[in-house]
Amino acid sequence: MSIDKLHICLLQTDLEWENKIANLEMFEHMILALNTPADIIVLPEMFTTGFSMNPAQLAENMDGSSIKWMLKQSRNTNSLIVGSLIIQEGSDYYNRFIAMSPDGIIAQYDKRHLFRMGDEETVYKPGLSRTIFEWRGWRILPQICYDLRFPVWIRNQDDYDLILFVANWPESRRDVWRTLLVARALENQAYVAGLNRTGKDNNMINHCGDSLVVNPKGEIIKDLGGKSVSFTAELPKTELLNFRKKFPVYLDQDSFNIEL
Repeated sequence: MSIDKLHICLLQTDLEWENKIANLEMFEHMILALNTPADIIVLPEMFTTGFSMNPAQLAENMDGSSIKWMLKQSRNTNSLIVGSLIIQEGSDYYNRFIAMSPDGIIAQYDKRHLFRMGDEETVYKPGLSRTIFEWRGWRILPQICYDLRFPVWIRNQDDYDLILFVANWPESRRDVWRTLLVARALENQAYVAGLNRTGKDNNMINHCGDSLVVNPKGEIIKDLGGKSVSFTAELPKTELLNFRKKFPVYLDQDSFNIEL
């Protein structure tokens, strides 16, 4: 099934620190309360725990209870459910983005750029490949928080229509978050949806929310501010394709290879 108007729902909220059961219950209530059907429902980075450096106690495997919860929510809503959580494979831990459809996982992406200022690289293993997946005729690039700062990694090579960012971005750098979301939309001629959490975590770090949906011209479609709230935005693909046809910047971009 291919659709022109993609409906994407952002669930912006506080998280209970390292409390998987409480967070899943909260998100389930938020999903049940949605009034507008959505093609994609977006959850924050590490939506079951908050941005924790305690994976030995919190990690799940790919058939764990949170993965099963995502599948249940996807089937109940007929939506793609996306967000990142802590996953263990062997002795390694990953901050992994999961895209869950009613038929099961259609994509996964391991965070490439680990936030060294928060010691993320000391406990998690970085991803080695970029992921692009298709959902209802839309090509989608998943990214996680600190990835936002790395435009070469994100560069559109005429292979995606929408970037999904999930984050635990601190309030102290809120202007950076907002600026870079708009920049990524402009330079890649793509829709951008950036979902950030709110509230204070157990490291006493405040999170600003400020989740944004931005169109390919860099115009903010929706700004969620700093409150716990859900919002569904409509993204017309026809407008994206017409803009690229009228102003085809991508035809003049430089070619490059990413060396890992």
